[in-house]
Amino acid sequence: MNDKPHLDVEALAELQDVMEDEFDVLIQTYLADSRSRIDGLREALATADPEHFAKTAHSFKGSCINIGAPRLGGLCFEAEQLGKDATLEQAPAVLERIEAEFSEVARRLQNFGQEA
Repeated sequence: MNDKPHLDVEALAELQDVMEDEFDVLIQTYLADSRSRIDGLREALATADPEHFAKTAHSFKGSCINIGAPRLGGLCFEAEQLGKDATLEQAPAVLERIEAEFSEVARRLQNFGQEA
């Protein structure tokens, strides 16, 4: 999993070029949406609902890939598989890794483009 970067800088730069002034709105929307999805994963775990866990992880995975966060997307794929297999025993550890990676991605996205 660690072979994937936190952010795909080239994909983000292309997104920034395409989105222009709306890029910051896109980033803030992604961050807010991601926090909601993490809450959804927590809720699905608390209620032992593997189907909801899988669906939430799947949609989170898609938004991570679209924004250029491949490592986080990979972790979401892992979570999705646990939900699909209805084996949530390892899900708390995966969710912890998702939360940690999201914190790193959020920090890097907030600083993206400001380093230049």
